Amino acid sequence: MSIWFKEISLEYLNQFGKNTMAEFLGIEFIEIGNDYLRATMPVNARTQQPIGILHGGANVALAETVASTAANAVIDLSQFFCVGLEINANHIRSVNKGVVTAITSPLHIGRSTHVWEVRIFNEEKKLTCISRMTASVINHPKERG
Repeated sequence: MSIWFKEISLEYLNQFGKNTMAEFLGIEFIEIGNDYLRATMPVNARTQQPIGILHGGANVALAETVASTAANAVIDLSQFFCVGLEINANHIRSVNKGVVTAITSPLHIGRSTHVWEVRIFNEEKKLTCISRMTASVINHPKERG
């Protein structure tokens, strides 16, 4: 059974990130599961520190992108939207080339908050970062006339 509010597609998720940080960093959604999203990000000049390894902030940007996207995909966007309230990350292993893959799944989906776990892996499928994001579910702003 799927947790998504309505049917979503990879094309929709990738279009949603056009002209944002996600596009600049090269983040691409590659898989939609019944209760998870998977996305990739290249390790290149845009995402590396000056010493040549993946920047921790790029890990966090990837984590927040996949978790926020997932949080917004489980609610009725005509009434609500989710925004990041808190995020943390533990950088476990450095990455200096290739592509990293993030997988997010919910730990809690409530009326007012969601908690999403994000695991980031290198191309050898070794865990490189683990993150947790709390999202606040807020009312969609009413149109003002």
